[in-house]
Amino acid sequence: MEFSYSRKLKVFIAMSLDGYIAQPADNLDFLKIVEKEGEDYGYGEFIAKVDTVLMGRHTYEWITSNHPFPHSDKQCYIITSKSHQKMGNLIFFDGNIDQLVTDLKQKEGGVIFCDGGATLINYLLSKNQIDELIISIVPVLVGGGIRLFFDQRHEHRMKLLNTRSFSTGLVQLQYSVIGPNEQISDGETY
Repeated sequence: MEFSYSRKLKVFIAMSLDGYIAQPADNLDFLKIVEKEGEDYGYGEFIAKVDTVLMGRHTYEWITSNHPFPHSDKQCYIITSKSHQKMGNLIFFDGNIDQLVTDLKQKEGGVIFCDGGATLINYLLSKNQIDELIISIVPVLVGGGIRLFFDQRHEHRMKLLNTRSFSTGLVQLQYSVIGPNEQISDGETY
């Protein structure tokens, strides 16, 4: 049975040129290289379309220990292996993630945003649940840390939707993830 989904699951993330989303010890200092007053690299426009957020527990704990939680106005699913009480819009989810995403995609609503971390992103890719990747590449080689894409994963073809370059050297790539049974029409690039 094939479903037609109206909602999309998207990833909007920054990484170093050599593919890391964080340096060792969860250090994100390399992102400061592209900080520029008044420039959010399209994040504001993107997040305005989001009404549901998925996030791994480790990412959630890092964010809340370093900053105010940015998604308190949205329905948030914190993916964890331990059950917790619901807290406002926060649901600590310890069930079947693939089924959760399938159910969310079948409901009316805005964009579903996977805000990390790498383990959750790679899991969702392996289940063919991610529809789009918006990756901002920071012009630095950090040499180690947490990779966005893990080794030993399945092949995933992408269709380029958009590219943007910025004066800071950041380049942003937007890809549609091509499903395993999806046909590409003649003449399309990917």
